[in-house]
Amino acid sequence: MAADREERIELRRGDPEAEARMRALSSPLRLRVLRLCAFESRTNKELAELLGVNPGTMLHHVRTLVQTGFLAAEPERSGAQGAREVPYRATGLSWRTSMPGGSYVLVETFLQQIAGVADEDLDATWLGLKLNDEHKSEFQHRLYALLNEFKERGADPDGDTYSFFSALHPDLNPPANPSSVGERSG
Repeated sequence: MAADREERIELRRGDPEAEARMRALSSPLRLRVLRLCAFESRTNKELAELLGVNPGTMLHHVRTLVQTGFLAAEPERSGAQGAREVPYRATGLSWRTSMPGGSYVLVETFLQQIAGVADEDLDATWLGLKLNDEHKSEFQHRLYALLNEFKERGADPDGDTYSFFSALHPDLNPPANPSSVGERSG
């Protein structure tokens, strides 16, 4: 079975490897590094410049991602003035990894990512659903399958880069009329 087709990895507290991976994914900066390295290799210096951080700070974050398997070093290359550079590429492991408490980090990362996006370039949708357990599970599996299908296709060489963000959560808004529970409105 190909790595992209494997089941989701559920990180559980108490497992040292899982704990290290949870810590690695607990930083919006590290998640942004993974996004920047998804389609092309980037060096520590390039990442630091793109994200506006000190190269020493970035090196710490890059090493954390490499040690936990989320980022991989590629063969060295010569940079400006012949300096030795190590480019890094995201491994795709984060796509399959689900972790407790990680949703707020993803939301924060998403907000950072869209901070400079023009209003006309941001297409956001919010949909309310009322689903039983079976249909909720079906919805989650089908959405994951669709996203995985596009991920497995690989990048279009002539394509532009986009991000997709989705969140499924219980709607804590109570019904207006308790007796209307189960009725559908149109």
